[in-house]
Amino acid sequence: MRVHFIAIGGSAMHNLAIALKRKGLDVTGSDDEIFEPSNSRLKKEGILPTNIGWNENNINKNIDAVILGMHARENNPELAKAKELGIRIYSYPEYIFEQTKNKKRVVIGGSHGKTSVTSMILHVLNALNVEHDYMVGAQLEGYDCMVSLTLSLIHI
Repeated sequence: MRVHFIAIGGSAMHNLAIALKRKGLDVTGSDDEIFEPSNSRLKKEGILPTNIGWNENNINKNIDAVILGMHARENNPELAKAKELGIRIYSYPEYIFEQTKNKKRVVIGGSHGKTSVTSMILHVLNALNVEHDYMVGAQLEGYDCMVSLTLSLIHI
């Protein structure tokens, strides 16, 4: 399974890219700028783009899906090529939804304490050895990637 990220350097996007790579998917990506900590984390996982910028040659018929970042514009040449080839294109939320729609979900919301409550729940699930997916918008202590999808969910 091959997935290409347009705007892989985002704080949420790079975590999803890392999670999918760790699950055995062939992950590629591009971006017009990548800052820390995304840069070093993508490099460590072997999925840091070799060139900065957009290139339609990054997109070919061997790609199963494209995950589109928020700052990629409608005139992005990689997006245009993916549309031309009929490749399935997901936004980040669409992809997370597709991978979790048949799962029981717990969503933590509110004005204050979301990260703390989420961290407590994840640590309890880990201590109980309960397999679970997660997506967290902040970096939590004890986690090197803020997205995890169980292997049984990986299908496009």
